[in-house]
Amino acid sequence: MEATIAFPVLVGLVGVALFFDFLNGLHDAANSIATIVSTRVLRPQYAVLWAAFFNFIAFMFFGLHVAETIGKGIIDVSIVTPAVIF
Repeated sequence: MEATIAFPVLVGLVGVALFFDFLNGLHDAANSIATIVSTRVLRPQYAVLWAAFFNFIAFMFFGLHVAETIGKGIIDVSIVTPAVIF
């Protein structure tokens, strides 16, 4: 694939991946509070606040450990080239 075509294709693929992750997170957020709302333990507004609070707290405690692990050891950067991607 030519370099002039490869970059826009790569940008498009990254955009599609980010959109997919957004939609996946949107559905995961609903799944995380569905039980507590359907059993009427909490009102939907409080359940959303509850979930947002604990997602933030989890980030404060665990940070970027998963991203750092993937960045340091799981994927060998020297192997990933444009030929591997395309």
